[in-house]
Amino acid sequence: MSALLDVILPVFLVIGFGYVAARSGLFSDSAVDGLMRFAQNFAVPCLLFKSISQLDLSSAYDAGLLISFYLGAFSGFAAGFLGAMLVFRRPLTDSVAIGFACLFSNSLLLGLPITERAYGPEALQGNYAIISIHSPLLYSFGIGLMEWARTRGQGLSAPALARQIVRAVFSQPLVIGIALGFVANIAPLPLPGAFWSGLDMMVRAAIPTALFGLGGVLFRYRPEGDRATIAMVCLCSLVVHPGVTWLMGRFVFDISTDGLRSAVMTAAMAPGVNAYLFAHMYGVAKRVNASAVLIATALSIGTIWVWLHILP
Repeated sequence: MSALLDVILPVFLVIGFGYVAARSGLFSDSAVDGLMRFAQNFAVPCLLFKSISQLDLSSAYDAGLLISFYLGAFSGFAAGFLGAMLVFRRPLTDSVAIGFACLFSNSLLLGLPITERAYGPEALQGNYAIISIHSPLLYSFGIGLMEWARTRGQGLSAPALARQIVRAVFSQPLVIGIALGFVANIAPLPLPGAFWSGLDMMVRAAIPTALFGLGGVLFRYRPEGDRATIAMVCLCSLVVHPGVTWLMGRFVFDISTDGLRSAVMTAAMAPGVNAYLFAHMYGVAKRVNASAVLIATALSIGTIWVWLHILP
């Protein structure tokens, strides 16, 4: 019970505060959009830049940790994609978007604060290793598969598809912040102390503003229909992804305790808002993904508590 009260509820209270503020009209849609734009385009990229620039690359990138996490992620995608296409008879493009929701856990806005509250800041090295390749890898996969599904038989060349993927992935502020962090890590830049002090101010604002804004965004995602499909997405995100990650990390790769905690807690997060944005970008499965983000986020309060008790 202490894990629920001390670790999980504070994070979800901030999200709930944003949700209530938006629902009551005290925080308008335009204010929510502005806050999320600040968080996702400026504050969170600053957080990622600082974290990656100071990451011990030689010890952070444990192959077992990364394989465990991403095997779980792609297992979730496979279950969601095949379930949508074969069980619920959704079109191919819808199935890709639904599978993406099962693939893309909220590693940043939920995974980081909950892991930090549960295990301390020193336990976040594995989280940052996962996050550093999370968006580039999964967006490249999702966009490539969606473009293939949309353009089958239209003769889109491989170079054109590759250019489209690279442009979509590397125009994201989060990816830019990660890339610059690697540059600063590998070739340390003699930046003045004032720069790092200003960066620290931005970093401290990143997670609270993002969580509050996330609550406002979730208010828009009212559940509608497609209950069985939404339930499948929640199952894949909250059970299949962390379950496969735990089994692989614990019994196949025998990764360190800190690594196992980072991998499983990141995998156990609900789909991020990016799952809806991906569906919206292509105009497919928007209702399923929007509702799944909201419902899985609410359900994750209980499932995260369970995983905290399972982990060492």
